[in-house]
Amino acid sequence: MRRTTSRAGRTVLLTVAMGSLALLACTAASPHGDQAAALAVEPQAEATTAPATPPPVQRPDVVLPDAPATVLAGADASARAVEMSTTLYESAPVAVLAPADDATAQLLGARTAVALGVPLLLTPAPTPAATPAPPVDTAPTPEPAETAAPTEHDPAEVRASATAAELDRLGAQAVLAVAGSEDWATAWADDADDDTRVVAPLPRSESAVERLIGVPLPTSPDASAGQEVAAVATLERPDVSDASDEGAASDPTPRATDLPSTRPADPLDDALVLTTGDPLDLAALATARAAGADVVTAPGGDPRSTSATVQAFADAKPHAVIGLGSAVGSAERLATRAATAATGVELPGGGQVLFPGRRLVALYGTPHFAGLGLLGEQDLPATIARAQGQAAAYQPLTSDTVVPTLELIVTVASAEAGPDGNYSNELPVESFIPWVEAARDAGQYVVIDLQPGRTDFVTQAKAYEALLLYPNVGLALDPEWRLAPDQVHLRQIGSVHADEINAVSAYLAELTRTHALPQKLLVLHQFTNRMITARETVDTSHDELHVLIHADGQGSQGAKAGTWASLHQGAPAGVAWGWKNFVDEDVPMLTPEQTYQVQPLPELVTYQ
Repeated sequence: MRRTTSRAGRTVLLTVAMGSLALLACTAASPHGDQAAALAVEPQAEATTAPATPPPVQRPDVVLPDAPATVLAGADASARAVEMSTTLYESAPVAVLAPADDATAQLLGARTAVALGVPLLLTPAPTPAATPAPPVDTAPTPEPAETAAPTEHDPAEVRASATAAELDRLGAQAVLAVAGSEDWATAWADDADDDTRVVAPLPRSESAVERLIGVPLPTSPDASAGQEVAAVATLERPDVSDASDEGAASDPTPRATDLPSTRPADPLDDALVLTTGDPLDLAALATARAAGADVVTAPGGDPRSTSATVQAFADAKPHAVIGLGSAVGSAERLATRAATAATGVELPGGGQVLFPGRRLVALYGTPHFAGLGLLGEQDLPATIARAQGQAAAYQPLTSDTVVPTLELIVTVASAEAGPDGNYSNELPVESFIPWVEAARDAGQYVVIDLQPGRTDFVTQAKAYEALLLYPNVGLALDPEWRLAPDQVHLRQIGSVHADEINAVSAYLAELTRTHALPQKLLVLHQFTNRMITARETVDTSHDELHVLIHADGQGSQGAKAGTWASLHQGAPAGVAWGWKNFVDEDVPMLTPEQTYQVQPLPELVTYQ
C-alpha cells in the first residue's frame, strides 16, 4: 500500500559507511570533512551491530506495463528517471539518489541501484539565483540588510519536484544518497514519515557503498567518459532465482541498521527497453536493469535498423517495449517496429530498414520475354549469378552494403487490348515464385514491376500480393505504361496522378504492417515531369516503405544528366533515387565507377 507523506518536520538519521575507526578519524581532513562531521552521529556504532533477530526481507514491487509499447520522453535526465521508476515499480523500500549533473556519480548510483534491485532517481538541478540587473545610474545605493545565506536546496522546491513525488509514491523507507545528493535527500526526508532515513556513504567511493549495502557492485565493462550509458545498459543484476524471503540468513544483501533488509524482485524478463544512447537515459536505464529488463541500443531509435537490434528483439520477443526519447516515435509506431523486429526476418544485407547503409544494383526484365532486358537473357541460376557479379563490381566503390537485385516485370504493356481490354498482359503469379525464392536464398532483393495499361496500379498490385508477402520483395510502378481510357501504348506516354500512387502506398504499407514485414521499396519510374501529376503530393510518410524515384531515361549522357537534374526539382522530401544504365541505348553507357560519380549517389542502379 502506498504511504502518504506527513508535512511535519522530522529528525532524519544519516549514516556514514566507514571501513574502520581510522577511516572515521581521518574523515574530518577530507574535502567533505564538515559534512562528514555532521553525519557522524552517535548511533553510528549501533548501525554496524547486527540485530539479534534477523529483520524481514523486503522486496520491491515491480510491474510489467500493460501496453505493448510505452514511450518515455522526459525533457531531462531527472524526468526520464522518474518516468521509468513510475512505469516499472509499484513500490520500493529503498531508492538510490544521485546528482543530475554528475555522470560519474550517476554511474556509481546506477551500479548501486542494480545491485539492490531498486530505482535510481536524480536530484533536479537547483533553481539558479537571479542575477541582479545593473544599476541605471552611478548614484551610490545603500547597502542591503544582512540576510541569512540561502540553503542549497529550497525545501519548497524539493517537495514540489517530480523526484520527491516519486519517492513518496514508492513508499521509500530509506534513500541511499550517493556523491553529493545528500543535502537534497535530507530536504526531502525532513518532511517525510518518522522512519524515513537518508543513508550517505562516505567517503564517496565504490568501496564505501559496498561496505554499506553488503554486496559487491556489478562491474562495468567500459565506464570511461562518454561511455556511461553503454556501461549501464549491460550491468548485471544479482541472481535471485534461488533466494528465499525467510529472514536475513537467505538475504543476499545484508544491511547496516539504517537500511531495510531487501533483495531484488524477480526480473521483468518480458520487458525490453530501447535507447538511442542519449546521456539523458542513464538513470532510467539503471532502473530498468534493476527491475530486470534488458536494454537494446539503436542509435536512430528504430529497432529494425541493424541486424544486432533485430536479433536482440527476436531473441527477447518482449511483451512490453519501453522506448526512451522522442527519436523512438509514438507508442503506436514503436509497437509496430518492435513487432517487426521480433520476427527476426531481415532484408538482404541485414536489418529491416532499406536506407541508409545499403545500395541496390539490379537486372531488369522478365523471364517470359528475353527482349525486355538483361534479366530474361539466361535461365534462373545464371541470372542469380549475373546479378551477383554485377553488384560485386560496385562494392569496392562504397562502404555501404551492395545488394544484388532483380526487377521482375510481372505485368507487361501490350499493343492489343486483350480479353479484359486493359492493354496489359498479366503474367502468372506462380511463375515468379521460384525467382523470388531463389533470390531470397541467394541474399538478393526483388522488385516486381507493373505496366498496367488501362487498369490501375492498386488493382494490379493486389493481384500480385502473394509475391509482396515475401520479405525480400518490393514494388515498382511504371507510369509510362499507365494509359488513360482513350490511349494506347507507343502512341502516347502514360501518366499517373499522385493520388493513385498514394493509394498504392497506403495498401502496401498496411500489408507490410499487418504481416510484420521488413521495410519495402516503392519505386516510381519517371523520365519526364508529366509522367507523375502532382508529384509533390506523393506521400512518403509511411514508416513501412521507402519511396524511390527512378530516372528511367536513355540516350546520350548529356541528356540523361539533364533528366536527372530536372527530376530532382520539386521532388517530395525523403525520397531515394535510382539511375538506369541501358546497355544498348546509352551513348556511351556509364561504367560502375562513372555511375557512382553521379550526385546525389543513387541508392538503386538498374541495368536494362
